[in-house]
Amino acid sequence: MTKIGLISDTHGYWDDRYQKYFEPCDEIWHAGDIGSLEVADRLAAFRPLRAVYGNIDGQEIRSTFPMIQRFTIEGIEILLKHIGGYPGRYDPSIRETLMAHPPKLLVCGHSHILKVQYDSSLGTLCVNPGAAGISGFHKVRTLVRLVIDDGTFSGLEVIELSGQEH
Repeated sequence: MTKIGLISDTHGYWDDRYQKYFEPCDEIWHAGDIGSLEVADRLAAFRPLRAVYGNIDGQEIRSTFPMIQRFTIEGIEILLKHIGGYPGRYDPSIRETLMAHPPKLLVCGHSHILKVQYDSSLGTLCVNPGAAGISGFHKVRTLVRLVIDDGTFSGLEVIELSGQEH
C-alpha cells in the first residue's frame, strides 16, 4: 500500500500545510508549474518527490525534472505530465502515447481546475489536483491524496486550502 500526495501549480508558493496534509503520504507527486527549486527541495526534504516541469518553469527546474514521467507503483502504471488534458480532450503532446499504451493513472495540472475523471475507453483514471499556489484565476487552492494498493485505487481525498499561509 502506497499513499500518494498530489500537488500542482504551486508557482513558487510555499504553504506549511503541504506538509501537514502530506504527513501520511509515502510519496509526493508534483504535476508541474513548480515555480522554484525551493518549493521542490522543501517537498523532497519531507517525502520522496516525483515531479515534472510545467510551462512556467525555467531552465533550472527543466534541467532537474523531466517533461514526462512514466512509472509503475503497486501494479499501477502512472503517467505524470503537466499539460495532459482529460477524457475527450487529451493534449496532442500525449494523445498518441495514451491511445497506444494507456496508463492506469494520468496525473496532470495546468488548468488550475480540480478534476477527477475515469476514462472507461482507456481504463485510465485522470486526476488533476488543481492549483496549490496563489497565482492564477482559481478561487480555491487544492491538494489530492490517494492510496494505491495492489493494482487498485482507494481513499481519494480532496483537500481545500483556504486563505494564504507561508
